[in-house]
Amino acid sequence: MNMSAVLLAGGESRRMGKDKATLQFRGRPLWQIQFELLRKLQPSEIFISARTDPTWRPEDVRFVADFLPSRGPLTGLAASLAQMHTTHLLALAIDMPFMTEDFLLSLCDHIEPGCGVVPKIDNRAEPLAAIYPHEAEIEVREALVDDDFSLQRLVRRLLAAGKLRETSVTEQEKKLFLNLNEVSDLALL
Repeated sequence: MNMSAVLLAGGESRRMGKDKATLQFRGRPLWQIQFELLRKLQPSEIFISARTDPTWRPEDVRFVADFLPSRGPLTGLAASLAQMHTTHLLALAIDMPFMTEDFLLSLCDHIEPGCGVVPKIDNRAEPLAAIYPHEAEIEVREALVDDDFSLQRLVRRLLAAGKLRETSVTEQEKKLFLNLNEVSDLALL
């Protein structure tokens, strides 16, 4: 696979109250669940994007520091696009433990040179489990200097530029995008 992958782990986890990456889910920390998933895809390179180099980072994974000042996942996406050596970047949030190898591989079927893919649930893009072409770096860097750091806005710009295409998420696939933001989320799952 001529693709890079990045695990986006730069959030402050304010609502969770502790680092999501080390949060135990079904007996394992979230970072380990997500890295195992990314490794199954056999990308050319894997990055961890965070504010600081995490102590749990595996040796074979490159740390990519979020650009400062932090603008949420947008900063990690920008930093990773700038460091990658492939044509596409698969971005995955650390707090989506239900994501599957099959779904991410299905996203790969929708990419083309210069064009990535973003899943869409109803009218909302899911940019934290998406594939971006290297050419998206321009729009991502421009988004960092705007006043609106919304990934939804960035996705609209990339769609308009022909650098992303949407793929609809089925009713069954919606559960893959459940994320853990608060301690109460764990109790519900």
